[in-house]
Amino acid sequence: QVQLVESGGGLVQPGGSLRLSCAASGSIFSINAMGWYRQAPGKQRELVSAITSGGSTNYADSVKGRFTISRDNAKNTVYLQMNSLKPEDTAVYYCNSDIATQVGYLEVWGQGTLVTVSS
Repeated sequence: QVQLVESGGGLVQPGGSLRLSCAASGSIFSINAMGWYRQAPGKQRELVSAITSGGSTNYADSVKGRFTISRDNAKNTVYLQMNSLKPEDTAVYYCNSDIATQVGYLEVWGQGTLVTVSS
């Protein structure tokens, strides 16, 4: 069994920062891309940022210059550093990854962590 466990969400004031973490565990052969999605109330889930196993990154236009994604391959962990947070960043943030296991590649989602940006 493979799972992703997120941490680091919470309540922060506008302009503040948070760092999300997502650790993969289980019978993992390798991990391809890892990414962060978010879903605000009443909206569709959207891609925030992703990073390949080689370190190439991409970001949604709405977070460019404010969010930074990184990963520690030795720890099977991806991070999302969020700075200059805005109320519109409020959402449940989900970790996602394509993971190679003994039964093949699996797309795995974390359980989500709530980020609330409010004064």
